[in-house]
Amino acid sequence: MTQSAIKTRLFLVGCPRSGTTLLQSLLAAHPEVASFPESHLFQSLWMYRWSRLFGLASSKGRKQLNWFLQEIHQEHLQNQFPKNAWFIHQYGKVLQQALDNATQSQGKNIWLEKSPEHVRYIRYIEASLPDAKFIHLIRNGSDVVASLYDVTHKHRQPDVWGNEPWELDKCIRHWIRSIEFGRPYLKKPNHILVRYETLVENPELILRELCDFMETSFYPSMLKDYGKMAQKVVLKNEAWKATVCQPISNANSTKFYQLFSPEQQQYILDQLSVINLDQLRSRS
Repeated sequence: MTQSAIKTRLFLVGCPRSGTTLLQSLLAAHPEVASFPESHLFQSLWMYRWSRLFGLASSKGRKQLNWFLQEIHQEHLQNQFPKNAWFIHQYGKVLQQALDNATQSQGKNIWLEKSPEHVRYIRYIEASLPDAKFIHLIRNGSDVVASLYDVTHKHRQPDVWGNEPWELDKCIRHWIRSIEFGRPYLKKPNHILVRYETLVENPELILRELCDFMETSFYPSMLKDYGKMAQKVVLKNEAWKATVCQPISNANSTKFYQLFSPEQQQYILDQLSVINLDQLRSRS
């Protein structure tokens, strides 16, 4: 296989705890699709506002890139990467080459990178990989807030969730901002919107739409083999993703009502009302 044999380069983005690991696993069960643990690359490249104007990369980026190259067995690219790599697009090009190589080594021609927070960095990803496509997964805000609140209190992972459990307002803001970051791109032909609730209610329908988006055929085996793929893309220290191997079901609202008092529930709903999900539309 040559580099041109890569047919589609996909980024799956959205607010964390929106079901992105489930969708990643379903897509990775396609015989043409290769997927990997989250790279978190572009968020590691983030610098101060003035630096972003010039596309400058944070010094943290090299450490994150090196970790990911080792994770997908592309360590040799570390030696080909300039020691003085100042710009975000340089890292993006190496990421593309690494994922192209890793995908071709599996005899596949589509790769899927899933780092939910990359929804905030679409501008930089598109500048680095102009032919990339994006899947936006959006879930009901109250359920995402409940899940974010729960996971950050139960799982102390400073490198993932920070040093302190998230306060309720932070969870609310995170969902709202994730929606707002992705909204401007939804009408572009290389972006598609998926609602989590529709995915769990009718996964075959959504997978058929996404296979069309990827310019490939739907395979019924995707609905059977996703649990096996989840074991390959979930890291050992990501215990909060363990349920992705279970049968697909809609657990919406359960955690919301368990965790929060009626007063908190109303407060959350009032704050989230600034976003009308029914007004969000993908390509017409």
